[in-house]
Parts: sequence; C-alpha cells; structure tokens
Amino acid sequence: MKNILVAGVGNELKQDDAFGIEFAKKFRDSVSHLDHIMVMEVGIGGIHLVQELHAGYDILILVDAVAWGKEAGHIYFREMEEVSDIEEMPVFEKRTFLADMHYTNPIRALMLAKALKVLPNAVYILGCEAAEHDDFAVGMSEVVEDALPKAMSLLQNWLNMKKLATFE
Repeated sequence: MKNILVAGVGNELKQDDAFGIEFAKKFRDSVSHLDHIMVMEVGIGGIHLVQELHAGYDILILVDAVAWGKEAGHIYFREMEEVSDIEEMPVFEKRTFLADMHYTNPIRALMLAKALKVLPNAVYILGCEAAEHDDFAVGMSEVVEDALPKAMSLLQNWLNMKKLATFE
C-alpha cells in the first residue's frame, strides 16, 4: 500500500477557510482502520506539514477552501502540476523566503518540502469553492458545510477506484 497524507488546510477564524480543518476532523474517523493513511490538520502554517512529510509519503492530498471561480460549495479534485523550486529563485528572494519559516503557508511549505526532497511525487488538491472568507468569524457558510460530505465521498471513491483504500 502507498502511504498517503491527507492534510486539512485553513483558518477556523475566517469562515469558509475552515473547510480543510473541518474535513480533516470528519475524514479521520472514516480512515481510522487504515494504517497507511494519515490525516492531519495543518491550519494556516505549514512547517509541521514539512516535518510530517519527512515520515515518507507516496501521496499528499491537501484539502482547502479555494476561490477558483465556480459556485460556492463546488468541489474540485486536481493533481498539482508543479511546485516551484527554491533553487531557481534569485538569492535575495531565496533569503527572504527562508528568513522566517514560522509563517509558512502551505504552498511555501510544499516548496520547502521539495527542496528537502520529501515532497511526494503525487500531490493533489481537494478544494471547496468558498462563499464567505473575507471576515474574521467562526462558522462556515451553509453551502460549504453541506459540501463536506460530498468532498468526503469524492475522496473515498477516488481512493477505492485507485485501489488505495476500501470503504464499506
């Protein structure tokens, strides 16, 4: 079996941006019987994502709220085409990038993981089109809350189809 990391990204204090975190909390129970799938809440940082990737995963699935232009609640599942390479940055930009890794967002974390050679070859994004994410407020919109079971089903079906996991 391939080792899989499902990482919920987001900020629980910014409405629909909590989608990835809430997904991780719910999805963890559905894979608790599977030793090869790890589910973690990344939050808005990312450095602990890089630390976890050192454990060696074949597949990384980031779950996050997105603003990609479809109607709120739309679920996307896409393979990431490429992660930028830190080595290709100009020296000043590279120094700025590496200056303080405490505030690393997930994309920057992926870049660091790539530089450290711990980024899996297969990286996917499971995204949900956000409705409310501009203000600091607790609680997701109803449409995004309703998308959680759809996103869980989509990922379970994909894992089944790829023969990476079995769900009852």
